[in-house]
Amino acid sequence: MDVLTSSFGALSFSYVETAGIAVLVCVLGFTGAPLWLWTVFSAAGLWAFGAPNGLWWVFGVLAPILNLRPLRRILISFWILRILRALKRLPTVSPTEQAAIEAGSVWIDADLFSGKPDFRRLNGEPYPELNERERAFLNGPVEAACRMADDWQIHRDRDLPRELWDYLNAKRFYGIIIPEEFGGLGFSASAHSAIVGKLASRSMPLAVTVMVPNSLGPAELLIHYGTRDQKDRFLPRLARGEEIPCFALTEPNAGSDAGSIRSSGVVFMGEDGRPYLRLNWNKRYITLASVSTLIGLAFKLRDPDNLLGRGNNPGITCALVPRDTPGVVVDRRHDPMGVPFHNAPTEGRDVVVPADAIIGGPQGAGQGWRMLMESLAAGRGISLPATAAFGAKLTARVAGAHATVRKQFGLSIGQFQGVEEPLARIGAFTYLMEAARRFTCGGLDGGAKSAVVSAIVKFNLTELHRRVILDGMDVLAGNAIAQGPRNLLARSYLWAPIAITVEGANILTRTFITFGQGAIRCHPYIYEEIQALGTGNLRAFDRAFWGHAGHFLRNAFRAALLSLSRGYLAASPVRGPASRYYRKLAWTSASFAFLADVALITIGGALKKEEKLAGRFADVLSWMYLGTAVLRRFEAEGRRPGHLPYLHWAMQYALAQIQLGFSGLFRNLRAPAGLGLLFRYPVALWSRLNPIGRMPSDVLGGDVARAIRTPGPDRDALTPDIYLPDSADEPLGRLEAALLLSRRAEPVSRMINEAARAGLLSGRDPQRLVEQAIEKELITREDAALYRRAETARDEAVRVDAFTPEEYLPLPDRG
Repeated sequence: MDVLTSSFGALSFSYVETAGIAVLVCVLGFTGAPLWLWTVFSAAGLWAFGAPNGLWWVFGVLAPILNLRPLRRILISFWILRILRALKRLPTVSPTEQAAIEAGSVWIDADLFSGKPDFRRLNGEPYPELNERERAFLNGPVEAACRMADDWQIHRDRDLPRELWDYLNAKRFYGIIIPEEFGGLGFSASAHSAIVGKLASRSMPLAVTVMVPNSLGPAELLIHYGTRDQKDRFLPRLARGEEIPCFALTEPNAGSDAGSIRSSGVVFMGEDGRPYLRLNWNKRYITLASVSTLIGLAFKLRDPDNLLGRGNNPGITCALVPRDTPGVVVDRRHDPMGVPFHNAPTEGRDVVVPADAIIGGPQGAGQGWRMLMESLAAGRGISLPATAAFGAKLTARVAGAHATVRKQFGLSIGQFQGVEEPLARIGAFTYLMEAARRFTCGGLDGGAKSAVVSAIVKFNLTELHRRVILDGMDVLAGNAIAQGPRNLLARSYLWAPIAITVEGANILTRTFITFGQGAIRCHPYIYEEIQALGTGNLRAFDRAFWGHAGHFLRNAFRAALLSLSRGYLAASPVRGPASRYYRKLAWTSASFAFLADVALITIGGALKKEEKLAGRFADVLSWMYLGTAVLRRFEAEGRRPGHLPYLHWAMQYALAQIQLGFSGLFRNLRAPAGLGLLFRYPVALWSRLNPIGRMPSDVLGGDVARAIRTPGPDRDALTPDIYLPDSADEPLGRLEAALLLSRRAEPVSRMINEAARAGLLSGRDPQRLVEQAIEKELITREDAALYRRAETARDEAVRVDAFTPEEYLPLPDRG
């Protein structure tokens, strides 16, 4: 008999009773039982085991105080509120941070932050196909624009050909997001992403030229915030390409920190009795500025005489400035990594425009920061992730084909294990990136505008594309470094670091936006607590604080029990090969939510400065989201058996990255002494012995590598909607044709090689070996003809460009 003695009297429980109580407590904690249920359970336990009067007195005092909110607010919450306000434990939120945090909405990021995501509901999130009109545009005008673009010549000429500019205008490529009522195409986020991506798989300067007018800039700001007169005046002209827009935000001392812009505007009364703005600016890295006719400008506005009725210092404001306005200077170009999309600095020197140039009219004065944050909340998730995902698809197509076509030591290089490693990363990352792109666009089309999710896909997909293109360059080796029209990867390689720096540099996006803002925006209680502390609202604080306490307790139980069971206590919405990954993500979410609360409670407001910790939290959250997207794709596409290697490799890699993030958190979480030591040693040791995930095996990597080298519907489904020329005169068309011939001739090639190794054939000359094989009736003449065609195609496909001295001389800059 095990005896547990209370200071109020003797209470004795058998081992079975003790175990039963422990199980019931775990069930209540794991399920997040409400306080009243804990109270009922406690009362039943005290009665069942004959609790002494002393315990009943304690219970009788605490139970009503905790359960009756008016009593709890007065006797407990009031003092907690005072203490927390004095200690300043929770993060403070500045007005600019508040605008960023409140921009957009929360989506599945809140589920992942909760510790208990509803994967059944998440599996029902939209994964839309393009509608008939969007598909027709992608297969028609977008395909035609790709055919018109010679990427090598565009790089040589430093510009698109005139006929391509005209075609983009005629087909309203600049009006993808502009509603049909204003003459635009009015397409979905999914179509917007697919169009930009397909163009990027052909030519990045072409993609950027179309991308920028449909991203953060005049059109988007006018659609959401413009006056009716501004919309009627500008949107049709933008849709028709009669106005080429740019948006001037970045400055020498204000990049990702747009709140530090120094560009200024001052309101004054004109001689005609109307208010005007005098603008001065110095901007850089402004895409399309060198060909723009309409400049969207972000600046800090002052109104000394309050002529607009918005105070003397309204703050950051956005306005439209025609380029031909006196004082506007755009007379130079930047050269971003040699990728010749139009990008330039611009200056404004005492530029005068009417006050109604402010987007939204005078009421829009001082609203620029909110406009920018709300637009970026969705926009980050579309264009740049599209260029990254389609760049990866092109790389997978090229590297997979090249690894089969290119031979060394008599074998296709893709058969070497050293080459299988990068091929596996290329194939699985491509599957993952397309999953994240489609999933995110589906959410945007469904009305979600999550700043956290868009930040996750922007920084992770651009980083993954950099890894994919580096692996592709390694596989192609010399074929990837010899510049010329035959080189299919080098210009994508040059683009990779550009995507990483724009729309918020990835370092900042990872360490500040994803978790720093996400912890406040997505947490079910923190933001309400912060607001209640700021205003002293006791009722709101009581509701949020005790809700947070229950949330913390539930996730502590879930994290511990899911770790002990390796996730098997969590439910999966599906059966089959993907089910275990849902359970692992549930385990991850509970551990993440618990640790996030530990960090917020112990570090408090100083957490904003702990950027390395925030980055590790961001990594865990990112890979939870990317893993969820992979699972959604696998289900939405009908659980293709041929995509199982991609599913397993991508999910195992995602879980391994989550494990790496947790290991870093355990080592570096500077909690109060005892708690910090607990995480650093016993918890970290348990995590190493019982990891959430490990890296994929070599065998699985070999399966992925073979999959991207094998022509057929599964390979096509890995790389949908990229531009695939059907002519063997095109480098990619030539490589694809060589791949098909090589695979058809593979049995013949294998027979000849085996016969040579067995001593049945002699010599090293391939043609002589073929003749001997025919003479010895090892192969037929038809086999020999196929083998020779394949070898000719191989030789042609792996040739690299070479130039005469005259051809090699650079052409003058025509930009």
